[in-house]
Amino acid sequence: MNTYEIIKTLANGRKMTVAELERKLDLSNGSVSKWAKSTPNSKYLEKVADYFDVSVDYLLGRSAKQVEFDLDKAIDNAMSFDGKPVTEHDRKMMKQLWKAYMAGKEKE
Repeated sequence: MNTYEIIKTLANGRKMTVAELERKLDLSNGSVSKWAKSTPNSKYLEKVADYFDVSVDYLLGRSAKQVEFDLDKAIDNAMSFDGKPVTEHDRKMMKQLWKAYMAGKEKE
């Protein structure tokens, strides 16, 4: 896949179009589509990589693997419904739910 196809796939994963992504990141209309045939400016590529939390190498197709997702770090940043820190019980439940979800995704 080329850079444009990778970005389009990431955008689709967030239920957004490439045009919506361009607007959200303040990129000119059609600029990402042009990346199907040309190399993007690193400044804009970094902006897209930061938005999707992936590496620039991933967007360029140099790395088959996205940036590792750190579940513990994500849970540390989470808050419960009432704004209190996540309890150890909630942490265990969140991990179990995430692992079950990912196991189901692998079967698709």
